[in-house]
Amino acid sequence: MTQVPLDSDSVDADREAVEKERAKLREFVKGLSADDIDSGGWFTKLCAQALRSYAQKATWEYFQQKYKGVPADGIVEKQIRLAAKNAMVEGGITASLYNGAIVATIGSLGGASPATAPAGFVTFMVDLTYLSQLQMHLAYDIAVLYRVPLDVEDPEDVMKLVRVAFGIKAGEVARGGLKFVPGLVRQVLKKYYSGPVLAAAKSLPFVGKHLLQRNIIKFAVPGVGIPLTVLVNRYTTVAAGRHARSVFRGEAEVIEVADTLVRRTRHPRLMLWVAWLVINADGTMADSEVLLFQWLTRLARERHQVDDEQLANVVTIDPAEVWQRIDAEPGDLGDVVDAAERVAAVDGEPNTREKAVIAELRDRCRRH
Repeated sequence: MTQVPLDSDSVDADREAVEKERAKLREFVKGLSADDIDSGGWFTKLCAQALRSYAQKATWEYFQQKYKGVPADGIVEKQIRLAAKNAMVEGGITASLYNGAIVATIGSLGGASPATAPAGFVTFMVDLTYLSQLQMHLAYDIAVLYRVPLDVEDPEDVMKLVRVAFGIKAGEVARGGLKFVPGLVRQVLKKYYSGPVLAAAKSLPFVGKHLLQRNIIKFAVPGVGIPLTVLVNRYTTVAAGRHARSVFRGEAEVIEVADTLVRRTRHPRLMLWVAWLVINADGTMADSEVLLFQWLTRLARERHQVDDEQLANVVTIDPAEVWQRIDAEPGDLGDVVDAAERVAAVDGEPNTREKAVIAELRDRCRRH
């Protein structure tokens, strides 16, 4: 990441903005119960608070107005840099306030609420919620910039955003793996992750547990403080941004393919049958293929009023039926052949079975 010189006014403004957000989160943390923390419910509440109002402001139109004429890739890079800078500022503030010895009280919070807990514990939770919120907002910004729709009222979309923001694969959090943290930090965790610190980590399940594990290392290791806190905050935020960019940019490319195919086709219903045949040719289905077909059906319905219930009810597609539809269709079917080729390539180089389907399709279309 390119470093840019910062004047004292900009540094003060950055710190003031971060302090303002930390003050809000401090009130949020003090409103949590011991059960919220023990159960991981703090993260559920944070998602509700951090996403709904933010989604109303962080719109594609907002970014277009703010960065008029700048392509999405450029704005995304700027957002990653800004988030990383704020994460570093917040890490420095937290580390300067934090007493490392207080980490031992986290695992023995007992029935106390954060409002009555030691100040160090509240500082720890403010840092954790700040970083978690920052990275969720960054991932959401990136989805918006690449025009990947996410509904923060839809639990499935929220979980998708959370997985992308924190680099979590389905099932990994429940298994308690340490693969989410940098290799160097992982080594330190294995050395120091014991006693009350381990008890603290075990008190938060699923995503909350993962985020606590990632955060606690900054304060649990003797002899380190502000430098590690700042660097870990920056590292995890940049990693989150780059992961979100990779995921959502990839989805945007698939959506763009779907948009192009639906816009160009003269045979939307037939195109869907052929696309589904190509996707099923090798007996496996990549995520990108599923996403592509979802958008093909959605756009065909919206733009061509094609809602094929017969196709929707298919369990195992019969190639003979597709060929019958091809043979019965008059005129030039070049658009259908082009669609088949683009569908086959959406998850990489077409394999032998996909090529065989396309070859058969091309041969039948030539007979028209």
